[in-house]
Amino acid sequence: MIETLKNAFRNKDIRKKIFITLALLLVFRIGCYIPVPGVNRSAFETAITGNQFLALMSGITGNALQNATLFALGIGPYINASIIVQLLTVGIPALERLSKQGEEGQKKITLITRIITIILAIVQSIGVIVLFANNLNGGNGINTALFFDSTWLAGIYMTILYTAGAMLVMWLGERITDYGVGNGISMIIFIGILSTAGLSILGKFEDVFAGNLDALLEVGLFIVLAILIFFAITYVDLAERRIPVQYAKQVRGTKMYGGQSSVIPMKITGSGVMPLIFSFAILSFPNMIMSLVPSWSDELQWWTEHFSNGTPWYVLVLAVLIFVFSFFYAQIEFNPEDVSKQIQQNGGFIQGIRPGKPTAQYLSKIHKRITLFGAIFLTLVAFVPSLIFSIATSDSTLLSAFSTTGILIVVSVALEFDKQLQSQIMMKNYKGFLK
Repeated sequence: MIETLKNAFRNKDIRKKIFITLALLLVFRIGCYIPVPGVNRSAFETAITGNQFLALMSGITGNALQNATLFALGIGPYINASIIVQLLTVGIPALERLSKQGEEGQKKITLITRIITIILAIVQSIGVIVLFANNLNGGNGINTALFFDSTWLAGIYMTILYTAGAMLVMWLGERITDYGVGNGISMIIFIGILSTAGLSILGKFEDVFAGNLDALLEVGLFIVLAILIFFAITYVDLAERRIPVQYAKQVRGTKMYGGQSSVIPMKITGSGVMPLIFSFAILSFPNMIMSLVPSWSDELQWWTEHFSNGTPWYVLVLAVLIFVFSFFYAQIEFNPEDVSKQIQQNGGFIQGIRPGKPTAQYLSKIHKRITLFGAIFLTLVAFVPSLIFSIATSDSTLLSAFSTTGILIVVSVALEFDKQLQSQIMMKNYKGFLK
């Protein structure tokens, strides 16, 4: 990674893209500290801290939600909109045709994603405001923390600002993707998680400098465990099964084609963090809905007792959801029949396997096995890191920043960023060679 960065900075164009990425990420972090005028920050922080779902959202946004700043919603609405559009593309033929129409179709899908983002940002803003109103002063309304006398006017005011902030974050993410390095959405989540963890670690070091030796031991143990867990996750994330494919020689005119060998790579974690995100979102959704309705306080208490983090029912349901979404996403990303047809059309074959349907069945069998191991790995990652980190520290902010999803996102984005830099360096070297 360090060697890749050195080579990247030697190239003027890549160095410019890196600086653009850093500048846009800096703008995002500045927006996370711009306060919304009229909001009582301490009251907002108290209301958010009391809700498990919103506390997790705040950790992903770099504590912007907890601090009631302009970028309180972060990139969440755009991520949810992208997931919804991706799923609808599989189920709706019209969207599937758009996705196959090249650049023009992609522009239309992007427009649909933006419209859904606005709708989700408005809904999410209203949800946060209602939760805020219910948790503040016994549910007396948000106007007690704002300069408005009218609760409705205060709600509209906050909805407009938070929706505008979410759209601005979406714009920053798209600009990073277009003019920077890597996927802008992933980079924003990446920097938000690291910012939350970094602030928590700095707070621990302040305790160390104040003479608290227990805090020094806690930070040291946490950092050692974090390095070991990151190493293990990175090792598994890079693992893949390579299926050799041999291409027959073909004579066309006076030229001979083929006769080469290739591989079909199948990653253990091919679906990435999506199964985890979906599973956590489904388990958190009832909590959020019941929190919006004051009359459902008894139901909310029952749900918290049986499905809060760490309870047996929570562990069982989460594990089942992870397995279901792992196989669901695996079927979307890898189609054995399509791969088999492409191999056959290009004159290729897998040694010992007949082309056509037998090849598709062979690929499907291997893919299901790899997906099973990937689902087991994601299930272990969903619980083991949290248990290990809870031994090292009791800081809820650190635990939320280095949650299961947070760890996988940090590892995946770092590896993807390294791959993007390597591909751009290789492209520049090829261009220089051709010149």
